[in-house]
Amino acid sequence: MGEGLAAMKSILVLVEDHSCIGSTVQAAALVGRTFGSTIEGVPIVPDISDIVVADISIGATVFDARTRQVLTDRASRHFAAGMEAAGYPCDAERGEPVALWSSKMTSDGAIGGAGRVYDLIVLGKPGSGAHDPRQASFEAALFETGRPILIAPPTPPSKLGETILIAWNRSSETARTVALAMPLLHRAKRVVILTIEVSTVPGPSGSLLATSLERNGIEAEHSTVERRSANEGPAILDKAAAINADLIIKGGYTQSRLRQMIFGGATSHILAHSNLPVFMAH
Repeated sequence: MGEGLAAMKSILVLVEDHSCIGSTVQAAALVGRTFGSTIEGVPIVPDISDIVVADISIGATVFDARTRQVLTDRASRHFAAGMEAAGYPCDAERGEPVALWSSKMTSDGAIGGAGRVYDLIVLGKPGSGAHDPRQASFEAALFETGRPILIAPPTPPSKLGETILIAWNRSSETARTVALAMPLLHRAKRVVILTIEVSTVPGPSGSLLATSLERNGIEAEHSTVERRSANEGPAILDKAAAINADLIIKGGYTQSRLRQMIFGGATSHILAHSNLPVFMAH
């Protein structure tokens, strides 16, 4: 397929000691190799309002400073080890691609401001376990940066972007996500668009999206399946497995986040159950 003019040359990785950190760094390295990107790792922590200090006699300022240094050092080791395992160079004098480390810790609340100048933000799939990536980090990256995010699964991917599934629900969120994913789509070997009928969102069909992509030099297949439940998530993951996809492109929450938490929804289901990297924007 044709080469796109745009490229993801600047990648930000949110680094923390969690269950998906190895996969997060590996996913960033796979994208970085595709585009010859500079990958910058930054340590993140919860906002201070989310931290409970058990013994105030320790002194909150001293406790926080010491803890932040420990967490920064731990995150730095994770990032360096992951990039070394991926064979990604960390010497800026050698030119691009290169992996850089920022020792300036970022809280969840500051992710929005920090991420707005990058082409892509990579983070681990959020979960409810004590050692899982945090939902707050995911939501800050998705809703506050204005940039696309790549959500890494628990298991490190061996490839990314060769076979792409677009979960097309006709929404503006998904349209924006597809536009931001064009550099990846241009380099894919196979692109499949999945539409689940009947969509609750009015808009262009999957076949019209395929036509638009073809006009941009991207060959795309289109598949439509009937909606069998209120949640489209299982059908999306089933299709991804059937075509051996290594990346899902999915728009952010079309329904409200509150409604998805209560009743379920495609985004919530995919975040909970996908074993593939997911490219998302809102």
